[in-house]
Amino acid sequence: MNTSSRDARTDDRIADWVRPQIRALRAYHVQLAAGLIKLDAMENPYAWPPEVVDEWSATLREVSLNRYPDPAPQALMASLREFAGVPTDAALMLGNGSDELIQLIMLALAVPGRKVLAADPAFSMYRMISLFVGLEFIGVPLRADFDLDIEAMLAAIAEHRPAMVLIDRPNNPSGRLFAAADVRRVIEAAPGLVVVDEAYQPFSGETVMPWLREYPHLLILRTLSKMGLAGLRLGLLVGNPAWMAELDKIRLPYNINVLTQASARFALGHSKMLEEQAARIRADREYLYQSMAAMPGLKVQPSRANFILFRTPAGQGERIFAGLLARRVLIKNLAGAGLPDCLRVTVGTPEENLAFLAALAAVLQE
Repeated sequence: MNTSSRDARTDDRIADWVRPQIRALRAYHVQLAAGLIKLDAMENPYAWPPEVVDEWSATLREVSLNRYPDPAPQALMASLREFAGVPTDAALMLGNGSDELIQLIMLALAVPGRKVLAADPAFSMYRMISLFVGLEFIGVPLRADFDLDIEAMLAAIAEHRPAMVLIDRPNNPSGRLFAAADVRRVIEAAPGLVVVDEAYQPFSGETVMPWLREYPHLLILRTLSKMGLAGLRLGLLVGNPAWMAELDKIRLPYNINVLTQASARFALGHSKMLEEQAARIRADREYLYQSMAAMPGLKVQPSRANFILFRTPAGQGERIFAGLLARRVLIKNLAGAGLPDCLRVTVGTPEENLAFLAALAAVLQE
């Protein structure tokens, strides 16, 4: 059989068996960043000091790689409870990043005809995972200033009766911190689960964690990725024990590997260092915001996260993104997310921030 015939048969079989919704998707794209100043992925830019790395390496030498990981690591979960301020009567579940936890929740709710609702734009995986598991995704547009359109949200909840409402607070990609009163109204109107995604909580200083006692249908997502541990892929989900027991039935066994467990527990033992890094990022975010706001032609969005969204002059987004890339500075172009002429920059080290600002000023003058 020649190559063209074999390829044709493969294409036919894929068309026969892969769900049309999956075939219509595009895979999540990660921009190559070798040799670039990487400010595109909301990562903490600070590495650990050498003495901390040495201590961590000694800890990993004690890990038994020949054994399966602890399926419910109590010591780690206790550390996470203290670090995140989890109420004593709430249950906690760990995931391979918060993405896995979002997928677990949606799998538990995935009945044909059911819907997931979120403000739009939001974290792109909300929409993608909804499609993966066969739920219909309803996006409710944010206002022009990227704030929550609470009346539109409430109307959409009444119309669609979603199985799940997702609220990222602060919002990705805008960095906007939706008003607590509006979030309460959403929770109280929702017929199913409400998941508040607090991935960027270390940079906002606000949480709805105490609300868990008021709302049994509220779940809260957190992640260690933004605290300098993106490479570990550790997320946590907090909520009512009855709901969490149902979700735990579909969690894959041993989903958190031994190296992640040991590394996360070690890192939480250095929580002061992590919190100092977050404070530094918050301060640098304000410097970056003020510097960008002073540049002509840019509309810079105030942020409570570790990144800043800005809108370029009309029709200039692609040119400015390419100009920065030519100067070895990688940020995020949001045109593919339905936000033409909108770019998002992660807060880096002071040196990286200065390099970005210099490159941006140069591109704007071209």
